[in-house]
Amino acid sequence: MTEPSISIAPLCEGRVCVVTGAGRGIGREYALMLAEHGAHVVVNDLGGDRTGSGADVGPAQQVVDEITAAGGAAVANTDDISSWDGAQALVTQAVQLFGGLDVVVNNAGILRDRMLVNMSEEEWDSVIRVHLKGTFAVSRHAAAYWRDRSKAGETNDARIINTTSVSGLYGNVGQANYGTAKAGIAGFTIIAARELARYGVTVNAIAPGALTRMTEDLPIPDDVKAALDPRWVAPVCVWLASKLSADVTEQVIEVSGTNFAVAEGWHRGPTGTPVADPTEVDAAVRKQLADARPHMTFAETTNQQQRG
Repeated sequence: MTEPSISIAPLCEGRVCVVTGAGRGIGREYALMLAEHGAHVVVNDLGGDRTGSGADVGPAQQVVDEITAAGGAAVANTDDISSWDGAQALVTQAVQLFGGLDVVVNNAGILRDRMLVNMSEEEWDSVIRVHLKGTFAVSRHAAAYWRDRSKAGETNDARIINTTSVSGLYGNVGQANYGTAKAGIAGFTIIAARELARYGVTVNAIAPGALTRMTEDLPIPDDVKAALDPRWVAPVCVWLASKLSADVTEQVIEVSGTNFAVAEGWHRGPTGTPVADPTEVDAAVRKQLADARPHMTFAETTNQQQRG
């Protein structure tokens, strides 16, 4: 006897989603899986290389073609989301073409790794601009749209899904610019979540572990690389974009083929009595340091090193 098939409803049916940096890698997987689950997707990608140089509509359009060939709804967008006007144009396109906006996935990013003593001003500024300003700019214009709807008496069930990184949460040598931007995004996520809750918007972040153009040069062992396929990350994005996650906000979720965890933010650790004499500070701080939990290392995040 054949078992009856079980039909599972798409998680994001009819939801309008903007995904930045969606032409390749993790963003591409996000766009494809969101569309598979019924979302209308604006596929944003400037089309540059991993350093942010160049522009090409090809990558975004290729993802759109894949989605439409499978019966989904999608449109390409090549606006520069790190610019104020580009971010506004992206949000406007989603609203005008699909009649609204439900989800923003801030995924776009570039790498310009360099040791701190050799890093140029441009290498710092460009990475901060794309990751941190790009996340802010798109979120800000989307938030204004949702605020206006709320003030007009409309109900939102909206999402902002940001992209942070274990490099920013736990630190990775050679990525002062990238890690700083990603740490900033984690902080931005918490603040934005608290500000936008009144408008029916949740804000969360994903710290993905995946092997893409962005990470292919990092010193990751071959056995770990095998588990770092972007397909492991996309399901969490789809769930966060869905109505099922409406009660979850200001969280950072780490996900890869080897890890699935909720990251805990800064907590106040061991405490003591304030001291007025600087000669007493050494003993007081050292006592607290001895009692404090040590920082998690980058190697631990990929299971290269286990804490004893």
